[in-house]
Order: sequence, then C-alpha cells, then structure tokens
Amino acid sequence: MIVRYTQRASARAESREARVEDGKREAVVWRNRALTLFDRVAVPVAVCDVYGDVLLANPAMAAECGTTPGRLRGRDVLELFRPQEAGQVERIAEALRLRHRSRYEVSVRWEAPGGAERFGELTADPVSDTVEDTPALLVMLRVQGEREPRADAPVHAAPVEARILALLAGGATTARAAKETGLTTDGVTYHLRRLSARWGASNRTELVARAYALGVLTPGVWPPGA
Repeated sequence: MIVRYTQRASARAESREARVEDGKREAVVWRNRALTLFDRVAVPVAVCDVYGDVLLANPAMAAECGTTPGRLRGRDVLELFRPQEAGQVERIAEALRLRHRSRYEVSVRWEAPGGAERFGELTADPVSDTVEDTPALLVMLRVQGEREPRADAPVHAAPVEARILALLAGGATTARAAKETGLTTDGVTYHLRRLSARWGASNRTELVARAYALGVLTPGVWPPGA
C-alpha cells in the first residue's frame, strides 16, 4: 500500500510539473505573438513604467519621434510629447500614487520629423498582473492635427529616415535596410510610407530622387549618405 501511495504521489507531482512546463511554453508562445502584433500595429503604442519612462515602443511610436524603438527606451514619454496642460499630469500622478486604475488622457504636442508641430492625445491605461502590483502604463498616441512649419524652414528628414534613404539609394532591400537600422521590415516600410506621403512620391525610385533634390542625400557621394 505504501508503495502504491508513493507511486501515485510521484505521478501526481510529475503531472503537476508537466502542466507547469506546458504553461510556461504556452506563455512564451503568446508573449511572442503579442510582441509581433505590438510591432506591426499602425497605432503609435508604448509601454512605460509608472514614472513615464519608456520600456518598450513600437515602430509607429518611434516614427513620431524620428528615431528607432530601441532609442526611445528609457526616455520620458512626457518629454517626447509635451503636455499642453500641466494640471493634467499632476492629477494623473496623484491617481497612480493612490493605485487608481482609470484610463488617463493627456493633451500633448510635439515636433514631427518633417518639422511640423503636431498635436493630439496620449491615452494611458495602467496594466499589471494583480491589483497589488505596481502597474505599468500602456500608452497610445492619437494624432489630431498638424501645424505646418514655416515656409522658409529647411527640408530635412529624421536620422533614421535619412539612413533608410541612403541604404535604398545604394541598392539595399527592405530586409537589409531593416537589419542595418535595427528596425523590422514593417518599421522600414512604415517610414517609407510616411516619407512618400510627405514628399508626394509614388514609388521608391521617386522617393530617392526627391531625397537628392531636397538635399537630404548628398549628390556625388558613394556609397550614398545624408
């Protein structure tokens, strides 16, 4: 009897361990799927700690700052997107201190990579595994409008945009441009779409030609450079 009891207990323990391992593997799969979706979504999204420092940003959010997602890590989201009303931020900080879990909205403005001033709204949702945990903030940006730069403002592209254009001018594929800049292929495509819309280019060949014409790329230099 003792032997059978020991065998059953051992079997139950092994079964529990197997379920735990299965759960861990499933969690990794779902985490990878979530990160892929996070990376591809066209809406600017970031995850910040409770103090507003960026932990993770998608290419769409980084594009609003003219940089790559990795370079946003550790930056204060309210320095990147300036609040239009200081009182909003103070109220949110107090609510977070009290562990309130409402959705918070902040009216913000920022300089777009092309030099125009944009304005819109940051929405922050506290998220955590349990009520007791200190929450992170899931931050989404909604662009509401744009004020064009002055007519005499020089045309320029963000460093990451200029780098992508230089790589394309040198014959790089989207995959190689992504590898060289640390972006995903979707991130590179996102930047190219924005540049095409900004400059009225219908294809990549025209986009590179516009970059030379506007002085973003330096003529007579090989390999191409900004």
